[in-house]
Parts: sequence; structure tokens; C-alpha cells
Amino acid sequence: MGSTEQAAEDFTGRLGVRVRDGQRPATYVLAVTGELDHDTAAPLKEALETHVTAERIVVDCSGLRFCDSTGLNVLLRSRLRMTESGGRLDLAGLRPPVDRMFEITGALTVFRVYADTAAALADAPAAEEA
Repeated sequence: MGSTEQAAEDFTGRLGVRVRDGQRPATYVLAVTGELDHDTAAPLKEALETHVTAERIVVDCSGLRFCDSTGLNVLLRSRLRMTESGGRLDLAGLRPPVDRMFEITGALTVFRVYADTAAALADAPAAEEA
């Protein structure tokens, strides 16, 4: 599989989303940078919708400085849609205060969360391990 990368940015320049192959079939990494909120969520939502049929999406949050309830809802809805179709949406690289928001809301119990993208990609889904 060749390496592909796509980028999207909201109109204010406060959120960036880069999509790349995840080094496994039907796996993508979405690297999110900046602030994810009501005004900036569209690029992430579009990237997730574009890849919702993937087997797995890893959202790299290491560059995410802020996430509000809108951002959390975008991730939760996408996770639900992927789970319903047999896919998986995981998070990697959560940093304060984003990590704290996920902890307070209980979202950490819903997502698989990894220290970084490399750790997430090293953890193969069960279907690949068989």
C-alpha cells in the first residue's frame, strides 16, 4: 500500500487534520492539531466520514490542545458508526487538558487509548492476529 496523505484545515486555522495510511490494510491515522470545538470540528468530521468504512482509524491527539463537547461527540458518533460496521476507532497521544476532559466525561472507558500512534499501530486488531 502506498503512502498517502491528505490535509484539511478549518477556516480559522485553529484545527488541522492530516490523514495518512496506517501501515496496515484499511487502517488510517488522523493526526489532529490545534483546538477542536464547535467552530472547528468540520475538518475532523469530514475526515472521519470519508474513512468510516475503514477497518480501523487511529486519531492521533498528540497535537490537540483543546477539545470541547462538540469534538467529543464527533469522535463518539464516529466510533459508534465504525463499531456498528465492524470497525474500530482508537485514540493515541492524549495530552492535558484533553486527557482530563475525556477522563471527567467517562469517554476514556469507551475508547481504546494508546500512549502514542506507534503503540496503537503495534496493537493489531484481533481479526489481524488470527
